[in-house]
Amino acid sequence: MSLTLEQFGIDRLSNEQRLELISLLWDSLPDDATFSPPDWHLRLLDERIAEADANPDNVITLDELEAKLFKKLP
Repeated sequence: MSLTLEQFGIDRLSNEQRLELISLLWDSLPDDATFSPPDWHLRLLDERIAEADANPDNVITLDELEAKLFKKLP
C-alpha cells in the first residue's frame, strides 16, 4: 500500500508548513538510521561533479551565493 499526501492532509499545508514538516521528519530519524540514496541521485551527483571538474572557473564562492540568496528574500 502506498501512502498519499491526502491521507495525512499534507496536500492542504502551505509550502512553509511542508518544509517545516520535512525538517521535523528528518530530525525524527535516529542517528544510526541507515539511508541509501536512490540511484538517480547518485547519477545526478556524478554528473554535477563531472561538470564542476570540467569547468572549475564556472563557480561562485559561498559568500556570493549567500548574498544572492538573501538579496532575493523579502
